[in-house]
Amino acid sequence: MLYDVAIGLVWAVMLPLFLLAGVLKPRLARKALSLSTVGLTRLSPTGSGRKRVLVHGVSVGEIKASQSLVHALQERYEVVVSAFSDTGMQVARQLFPEIEVVRYPFDFAPIVTRFWRLVCPDFVLLVELEAWPCFLRAANRRGAPVAVVSGRITEQSFRRYQLFGALPEFGRISLFAAQDEAYAARFAALAGSSARVLVTGNVKVDGLRGAGDSDSDGRLQRLREEVGVEGVTPAPFVIVAGSTHEPEEEAFVAAARGALPDARLILVPRHPERAEAVQEALSRGGVPDHAPERLSELRAQGRRADPRRPLLVDTIGELEELYGVADAVFIGGSLIPHGGQNMMEPAAQGVPVVYGPHVDNFLNETQMLEAAGAALRVPDAASLGDALGTLAGDPGMRRRMGKAGRKALRAERGATVATLEALSARIGLA
Repeated sequence: MLYDVAIGLVWAVMLPLFLLAGVLKPRLARKALSLSTVGLTRLSPTGSGRKRVLVHGVSVGEIKASQSLVHALQERYEVVVSAFSDTGMQVARQLFPEIEVVRYPFDFAPIVTRFWRLVCPDFVLLVELEAWPCFLRAANRRGAPVAVVSGRITEQSFRRYQLFGALPEFGRISLFAAQDEAYAARFAALAGSSARVLVTGNVKVDGLRGAGDSDSDGRLQRLREEVGVEGVTPAPFVIVAGSTHEPEEEAFVAAARGALPDARLILVPRHPERAEAVQEALSRGGVPDHAPERLSELRAQGRRADPRRPLLVDTIGELEELYGVADAVFIGGSLIPHGGQNMMEPAAQGVPVVYGPHVDNFLNETQMLEAAGAALRVPDAASLGDALGTLAGDPGMRRRMGKAGRKALRAERGATVATLEALSARIGLA
């Protein structure tokens, strides 16, 4: 009751603020209203006795991780995908155009109740982890089993959850299908028992795009033309900086330009809405070759990119494909204390990976890639240029690292099958 009152007061204050801010930034008002289930209509009843499974991912990473699981479930169930972030919603619609995509509700009892009445899921799968008390309580009252799939919880998140004591009521979750033993132990501690915890692996690996995947050659050819590297002689060394955070873009460009003045630099900020600020920051020096071009503007104007200038990708859902254009990849969120971002996507395509020291959110992935010889960890931005220069000067090293990354990730496949078996045995999702 205290939680319901507190969260209700929070929303009573935040909703008007979001709507007011929406005057200048309409997306904020739209998001606030959709979190309140405004615009959500009742889903049609499932046909032929099929049950409905809600697969929820917070944002882009979780949504992309769910691909293999969603496609497998579609064979027997009606699948609905939900996301919390705007980018997560957009990527979900791109990846699953034939599936209903809805906004996950704000965790206030009246809002959650309306969401359940309109969506009516029979099962709920939370990708990695997204546990809210009102939502879990509503699921239990309606007899809908809830499972965490491809579960992961960092040490920092684990300590944070411990502060809340009985909340968010992990006892209401029927199954924790964890990625590894370390995550499983944390889930068991939060749930108060290991009886509902299994290790099934990381389903994200099963959904990764690989080098030479069907229908990828034509798309890569078009991308290479768009980013200005197709037909350029001599062929430039292409570096993609993926999922960067402030101020990593400036550090990356300075390091790469210092080591490889002629390299083709492609920057993909983690949050596309930062594109204008990034463009301004990189243009301050007044050096024409440092002023970035924006991909959306090039496409709108029908122009080809200038390979001498950094390319700023301000679109959603293209990063994984762009990795296939690269000769080397820098993973953002790692030069600052953010915890890193997904480094398996470029490795799966046979591209060498470089990242900074802050990869706490991806310890298992970095250990696997480093043990295989597929990734380089640098201590700081000053060392980033040296690592990129080394890769540029040694094609054999790049080939070995790329081959090692693909091999290491192939060995990790199979989590989707293991997860489906656990769901069948524990919550009847067969």
